[in-house]
Amino acid sequence: MSPADTTFAPAAPAADARPERWARWLRDLQTYAATPQPLRCEGTLVRVTGLVLEAAGIRVPVGAVCEVRASGSLPVLAEVVGFHGDRAFLMATGEVAGLASGARVVPREVAPSPPRLGGHNHPWRRSEDRGLHLPMGDGLLGRVVDSMGVPLDRGGPIRGTRDEPMARRPINAMDRAPIRTPLDTGVRAINALLTIGRGQRVGLFAGTGVGKSVLLGMMARYTAADVIVVGLIGERGREVKEFIEDNLGDEGLARSVVVAAPADAPPLLRMQGATYATAIAEHFRDRGRHVLLLMDSLTRYAMAQREIALAIGEPPATKGYPPSVFAKLPQLVERSGNGLNGVGSITAFYTVLSEGDDQQDPIADAARGVLDGHIVLSRELAEAGHFPAIDVERSVSRVMTAVAPRDQLDAARRARQMLSRLTKARDLIQLGAYTPGHDAELDAAVRKHPALAALLQQDMHERAVLDDSRLALLATVAA
Repeated sequence: MSPADTTFAPAAPAADARPERWARWLRDLQTYAATPQPLRCEGTLVRVTGLVLEAAGIRVPVGAVCEVRASGSLPVLAEVVGFHGDRAFLMATGEVAGLASGARVVPREVAPSPPRLGGHNHPWRRSEDRGLHLPMGDGLLGRVVDSMGVPLDRGGPIRGTRDEPMARRPINAMDRAPIRTPLDTGVRAINALLTIGRGQRVGLFAGTGVGKSVLLGMMARYTAADVIVVGLIGERGREVKEFIEDNLGDEGLARSVVVAAPADAPPLLRMQGATYATAIAEHFRDRGRHVLLLMDSLTRYAMAQREIALAIGEPPATKGYPPSVFAKLPQLVERSGNGLNGVGSITAFYTVLSEGDDQQDPIADAARGVLDGHIVLSRELAEAGHFPAIDVERSVSRVMTAVAPRDQLDAARRARQMLSRLTKARDLIQLGAYTPGHDAELDAAVRKHPALAALLQQDMHERAVLDDSRLALLATVAA
């Protein structure tokens, strides 16, 4: 071949490229061969009682995921929730119809595969890591999924995700950044009198039918956040689509991930839905994003845990709730908040259903103790057409003093005092026994009541900016 012919010949690979490639592959093979693999064990289904599956001949840790395989039916996923002696108690995530005594119970394991020459070898999962792993990543944005990460919106398969473990090590309390930055929620009453800080955990306490879903939709559309994660746990199935179309909207859904576990889902899936939504929020927070987590509702999560605990024999304690319920609540709530060294944050709003509007309900009382504030929605205000029906006197933000300026704190305190005087004198005013001139504080409260009522009310399609809300409060109190 002449020198002219070599001009168009393909370039030869570098001399040391192939040996290095083989050497890297041999190192991967050595690592693979040196990794011990436990023997695969299987158990037998011996009993099904209500929600609980009982298996013999298998030793797996609590939280492990297993497949129950019966001839002639599809495998049923189940999670180990307890054990007694050599019997393991499992809770199914699907329908148990078709299972029979003697069905095989097989732990779900992901064994490492041999590395390929020239391929991209992902670090494999240890075979003893049998916990649940679900999809995480930017591919979830704009999608609606169930508790297992399966899309519900008929938008095709989810791309741009990878499976990550649900169980995570909690953040050291000393490594969390303190809450110092105010968060604009777009709701005037909250911005002015109950200012929220970025990274705060707040409860929305309400009975049924007082507008909590509409209020959540307003915060989802108007709150200054990079990513919104919505967990619809244990609610009616029709509310899922209505919340997305009517309250969230296309603009809100574009930056949101919706995890839906409706009321007809097994209790394990309802609990898993709340955990999955929190894990998704943690995923985005750890990548430096500011996340808004909306969970409706924390009470349904507690009820699902109560069903599981009672089914495996845990004794009831407070109004039918076993002790494990009150241990699970702080474990879930404490996963949100600010991230390490101030990188990323999760500001969480949890709705808490008060049975019969009783604020001393055991779940409501326990939630108040682990949250950074509570916003109470009043049925009386809702019936009077006052929206949002926020009872300012019974609500509090425990971080407002750290994120709001001094003049706003003084104005908010003054507004609370006037609202309290009006509440105490309501009967007197309605009976016509109130006479101006005898109580200067009450006179000022009566005079400013129309302006205060206008400040606290807001249309669901109206957005109230944080600075404008503060100025409106100052002007109302000073008038």
